[in-house]
Amino acid sequence: MTDPIKLVEALFYQWSHSKAETIVPLPESGSYRRYFRIQAGNQQVMGVYNSDNRENQAFIYLDQQLLATGNRVPVIYADDLDRHVYLEQDLGDITLLDYLADVRKEPESDEKIRQVYRRVIDAMPGLQIHAAAAIDYSVCYPRAEFDVQSMMWDMNYFKYCLLKPLRISFFEQDLEDDFQKIVHWLIAAERKSFMFRDFQSRNIMLHNNELFFIDFQGGRKGPLQYDLASLLFEAKTRLSDEIRQDMLNYYMEVFGRTFTWFDADEFMEYYYGFVYLRLMQAMGAYGFRGYIERKPLFLQSLPYAVKTLTWLMQNKPLPLNLVSLPSVFEKLIHQPKIKEYEINHDSFTVTISSFSYKNGIPQDNTGNGGGFVFDCRALNNPGRFDEFKELTGKNIPVMEYLEGQADVSDFFLNSLKLVEQAVFLGQP
Repeated sequence: MTDPIKLVEALFYQWSHSKAETIVPLPESGSYRRYFRIQAGNQQVMGVYNSDNRENQAFIYLDQQLLATGNRVPVIYADDLDRHVYLEQDLGDITLLDYLADVRKEPESDEKIRQVYRRVIDAMPGLQIHAAAAIDYSVCYPRAEFDVQSMMWDMNYFKYCLLKPLRISFFEQDLEDDFQKIVHWLIAAERKSFMFRDFQSRNIMLHNNELFFIDFQGGRKGPLQYDLASLLFEAKTRLSDEIRQDMLNYYMEVFGRTFTWFDADEFMEYYYGFVYLRLMQAMGAYGFRGYIERKPLFLQSLPYAVKTLTWLMQNKPLPLNLVSLPSVFEKLIHQPKIKEYEINHDSFTVTISSFSYKNGIPQDNTGNGGGFVFDCRALNNPGRFDEFKELTGKNIPVMEYLEGQADVSDFFLNSLKLVEQAVFLGQP
């Protein structure tokens, strides 16, 4: 039995002694894990399938340690790692990102945003420090510590999954030398806390008016700065400069009064370096998911990330003598293709593109799965006639020829009916 639905269904029956009434797959996200909402009577849990058992083992172990030290993370009810599945607490569907989208529609939204971020930061001493002492980091996945290798992986992710697909030119050795300089600088930062690793809004849930934290499979020993950088400089949350600064100040206030050893000056010495590093990692992830896995929804975050990068370069330049990376950043900031991924959610846009099948269907950058593809190869192609060979569909003679073809008119009207039905479906 290898069907993930059947596997989580079997584990649910083994755990609850009840047959699942409904099993609903959740939409896929940025990971290879598959989630299923399982319901039977008053019981509702999440079933998880992940073929990578080392990651499963790390998550379950870290979950136990975080729970034991008073952190709000999902309870693991049962697991069958031989079959790559486990059951965990269902924390609902409202992420911090969802909350931000809703609260921005309300009056005094900035203060409400500050309030929820203060609550997140209030939880960070427990996550980063109180949990750290009892953790056996050798269990962590894929590395025990956020070390030189981890940093180089992040920057090479950026290089190969974003710069290369965008065809941004650079001299490989110079860029590699710059990466080495950054690592040599940041590796001097204290790395004794638990680093959540992907501490961003989609991994913070609001459930029963409490905050819960999920998806810490990649957690390991690391610097305090990285998780705060992940939280405050996440592209899609679009926090203002003022709110980011306020929350940075609040974090240092919380840690300063909670831990006598906390040194704000030392923290700030490396903080923006980790902001750059996290931003490169995130942009590499957008490129990997968007260009390589062809999940265009992730590319919509690139314009926000580039705006953040622009602000960083103008206000917090890296304090290093770098040869290649600054010019690479400039090329990225001025890359015209990035603007294609900007989505105006307050308007409705219909895009019409012509294409050649031998070159492939145009990529959908909206993230909503695309629309219609009409195969026009059955129609007479004006390009086959000598008088039209040097012309395009924007030239009047070609337009007049096509408008005079009955089969073209029928094809257009039939296609238009399909599109209109989709556009106006459900409208009064």
